[in-house]
Amino acid sequence: MVPLVIFDDKTKAKLEAYGLTSQAAHLSFVAACSSIATVSCIWTYRRYWKRIPNAESVPTKLIARRGWINGVVTSVGDGDNFRLYHTPGLFWRWPIKLRHVPQAAKALQGQTIHIRMAGVDAPEAAHFGKPGQPYAKEALDWLRGTVHGRRVWCQLVRRDQYQRIVGVPYLEPRILPALLFKGRNLSLMMVTAGWGVTYAQAGGEYGAEGKAKYIQLEAQARAARRGMWASKKKLESPAEYKKRVAGDSSAPVPTTVKVPRRKLLSRLFSSSKVK
Repeated sequence: MVPLVIFDDKTKAKLEAYGLTSQAAHLSFVAACSSIATVSCIWTYRRYWKRIPNAESVPTKLIARRGWINGVVTSVGDGDNFRLYHTPGLFWRWPIKLRHVPQAAKALQGQTIHIRMAGVDAPEAAHFGKPGQPYAKEALDWLRGTVHGRRVWCQLVRRDQYQRIVGVPYLEPRILPALLFKGRNLSLMMVTAGWGVTYAQAGGEYGAEGKAKYIQLEAQARAARRGMWASKKKLESPAEYKKRVAGDSSAPVPTTVKVPRRKLLSRLFSSSKVK
């Protein structure tokens, strides 16, 4: 019998009465504690440390509760979506950098999450033999220059018909801790810069800021002639473009968006660009 020196005599007497001071009881206690510790470690790893390799692997429960993921943007292939290398847990950055984001395209294959930015619609690039919209390249260049290689936090919203993850992306602050400050909404930044419009199709998601904020910033960008709104030509919205090229007879061909003319004083004293 192993004496329980951590208990006083009265407590030991009670334990002995129930047979809890035997070697078997001690071993059972140690085994129970070990099991609890093991289960806790597994749960912590799966919830906070396990890396999600791609969009297909994102847990449905995580999307359902609109959970958050963070990572590094490794590529930008279109005006309103990008690929994110998930970097959960610790040791991804200095001073203790034990885990690394691959740089080679081969190493990244199948290891990134395809994110569709919620709330914004950028001019459509040429796809599958269909011509692209004006300013598609400029919108892509803006997004690539803004987010490529940066750390991003994404609130997951849903999985779309292309198996991409629709999410509300936030640029991680460069100095302030991301746990306290989620950063700037990337979708709103794009609308403000004049390289995207408010998503107007069914199933739109706009995050905590709400659709009204997108509409407000889009109107300001148009009035200030930022980005694509600097053009004097009439512009077809991305939603109308998609309907037209899909052969939807209910869509105008082409319905356009008129860019409002600014007054002289507004042109003289307003900035035309947003970085």
